[in-house]
Amino acid sequence: MKLARPFRRVLVANRGEIALRVLRACRERGLSTVAVYSDADAAALHVRMADRAERLGPPPPRESYLDGEKVIAAAQRSGADAIHPGYGFLSENAAFAQAVADAGIVFIGPPASAMRAMGEKTAARRAMKAAGVPIVPGVVDPIEDRAELVKIARDVGYPVMLKAAGGGGGKGIRIVHAEAELVPSFERARSEAESSFKSGAVYLEKFLPAARHVEIQVFADSHGRALHLGERECSMQRRHQKVVEESPSPLMTPQLRAAMGQAAVRAAQAVGYVNAGTIEFLVNDARDFYFLEMNTRLQVEHPVTELVTGLDLVDLQLRVAAGEPLPLEQADVVLRGHAIEARICAEEPERGFVPATGRVTSLDLPGGPGVRLDSALHDGLAVTVHYDSMLAKLIVHAPTREAAIARMVRALGETRIAGVANNVAFLAKLVGGEPFKSGRYHTRSIEERLDALLGKPERKDLVDAALVAALLHREQLRRGAEERTLHGAGGGDGARDPVSLWLLDARRGRRR
Repeated sequence: MKLARPFRRVLVANRGEIALRVLRACRERGLSTVAVYSDADAAALHVRMADRAERLGPPPPRESYLDGEKVIAAAQRSGADAIHPGYGFLSENAAFAQAVADAGIVFIGPPASAMRAMGEKTAARRAMKAAGVPIVPGVVDPIEDRAELVKIARDVGYPVMLKAAGGGGGKGIRIVHAEAELVPSFERARSEAESSFKSGAVYLEKFLPAARHVEIQVFADSHGRALHLGERECSMQRRHQKVVEESPSPLMTPQLRAAMGQAAVRAAQAVGYVNAGTIEFLVNDARDFYFLEMNTRLQVEHPVTELVTGLDLVDLQLRVAAGEPLPLEQADVVLRGHAIEARICAEEPERGFVPATGRVTSLDLPGGPGVRLDSALHDGLAVTVHYDSMLAKLIVHAPTREAAIARMVRALGETRIAGVANNVAFLAKLVGGEPFKSGRYHTRSIEERLDALLGKPERKDLVDAALVAALLHREQLRRGAEERTLHGAGGGDGARDPVSLWLLDARRGRRR
């Protein structure tokens, strides 16, 4: 394998908090930095922090941050000899990674060949099966026609999950519980996959409804060494998007960690992986684990691993990309204490988590021992429709899980972001309540308890309240009827009045 070469100036091909995170790591290593920006980000913190900044274009990502040619041209203009992609945008784009290398610039991430091997989900499943890594039951090739689809679903057994072969991020996914739903769901998944990833390829696997989403952080260098840095529990999700992450996982045992870690390292080695990556697994109640996919980049939730291992993952990325060997062995990786991360987003939970826009008018941010805030927030920040809704990542660390939960709830309680709707109150209720506190949760726990988390009464409570109101109303009608009878106005049949009929329907609904 061709070894990477040292570099002196790094262009960060991203924005927001991850751009700041990488810029700071570069500065600590004495590297010169270059920021890139769209017109919407001309006054952003990452632009001000870098030694130099290069304009990419208008706010839409396809005209700026997603335009690989513009990013490489900016690197060449500025004399950058390395590019760090952060996460999102071009970070898992194999064609971009190859173009960077072809331009004689170091790509701070895995080789394009490893990205291609893991980027197409069915090819990744085939590679993992060949490497002896357990995969979720299902197929390892895209499904071509409806007849084949129906047969495969019957063989695998319902419920099943249809997934886009060419991407992730929760797009192109449909859960199917019965055969009548299968073909319509297949067509919708194909359409979404085509629009999101320019490929309508869809495959099928068994849906594990109460599974845990546990991922293993792996690192490999260009000298043949690969190791894992423990796990992150990422089961607190909404619509397949992570909301809260923690490490260690409440589900984990030393034996399971060793088995999953070894499988993750085998997975990385099977595709010639170098630099930071994450192997995602599904784990069932029996602690059987199955390969889900690989994220060939730095993860949003990497800080929880940093806090429990004491390692700087971005610094390790820079070292490995410069051709240095990993400075530690597997035995050196020890998890200490407990870390939790909450994603603070500009959204309105009570309105279906619709993304919010606006301008930050004032901020109160948390502090104290064991509290870390990764963000690009500042007074006057304009939150637009063009980019991801995440505003910040709040991360805490404490000696025990119970202490970490208390610290996170306290820190969220100190967080105020005025001017833009956000999910801070929702996160505090989520982390401070069940099932998160018990640790007995899975990927559908938020959906199952969403009404309670949003402060909405359950159906039974709604019916009880309606029954009380109706009974009071009927009592008022009865008294009115008695008064009309006394005054010669006649009376009605209380058992057949509209309120009584409504009460009967309500009681039937309650029994349902």
